[in-house]
Amino acid sequence: MQRADRLFQIAQYLRGRRLTTAKQLADWLSVSERTIYRDIRTLSLSGVPVDGEAGIGYRIKPGYDLQPLMFSPDEIEALVAGIRMVQAWGGPQLAASGAAALAKVTLALPRDKRDFVEATPLFAPAFQADPLHGERLEAVRQAINRRRRLDLGYADAQQRVTRRMIWPLALYFWGGTWLVAAWCELRGDFRSFRLDRVGELTEADAYPDQQGRRLPDFVRAVQRQ
Repeated sequence: MQRADRLFQIAQYLRGRRLTTAKQLADWLSVSERTIYRDIRTLSLSGVPVDGEAGIGYRIKPGYDLQPLMFSPDEIEALVAGIRMVQAWGGPQLAASGAAALAKVTLALPRDKRDFVEATPLFAPAFQADPLHGERLEAVRQAINRRRRLDLGYADAQQRVTRRMIWPLALYFWGGTWLVAAWCELRGDFRSFRLDRVGELTEADAYPDQQGRRLPDFVRAVQRQ
C-alpha cells in the first residue's frame, strides 16, 4: 500500500470511530506503530483535525469531511461479491436492498471504474434457492430486529417435529446453511436452528433484554463447548 493510500485509510478509520489506538491502526494496516505515529503527524500537519495522543488513542473531530472514497479494483470485487451473496441467499427484502446498494456504489465510482462492477467474475447463483427459505429468513430477521419471540415447528435430523418458542438473537451462514442463534424455552438453553428445518413460523410477543440470554451470552456459551 502506498503512503498516500495509507494516510487516507487512517483518516477513514479515525473518522468512523470514537477512539482508535496506534496499535489498532498498525494491526489493520500491517505496519509498525512508529509508522502510524509518523502518519498521524503528517495528517495533522496537512490540516486534518486529529485529536488524541500516543498511548491513548486518536480521533478526527466530528463534522470533518474527507474527499469521496475511491475504491480499488480489489475493494470493488469484495463489495460486489458480498452484495451478490446477499441477493442470492439473504431473503427478498435484503436482496432488493442489496441491488439498491450496488447501484449506489456504482454511481459513486468514477466513470473509468464503473466497468469493474459488471466485470467482477465472482458470482453467487440463486437458481437452486427455495423462495420459501428466503421468506423464512426475512421473517426471522424482522423478529430479531424487533426482539420478538417466534413460535415454530422444527424438524430434527430424523424428521421428528417439535414445537419451539424461541428468542431469536442472530442469523449466521455456515457451510451453505442459514442457522438461527436463539434461546429455546423448551430446552431452557441456547440452541442453533437450521433454517431449512423450520416449518410453520409465527411471530409472538416481545421477549425481554435479559441478562444471560443475550447474543454475547450465546457466543460465550458456544466458545465454552
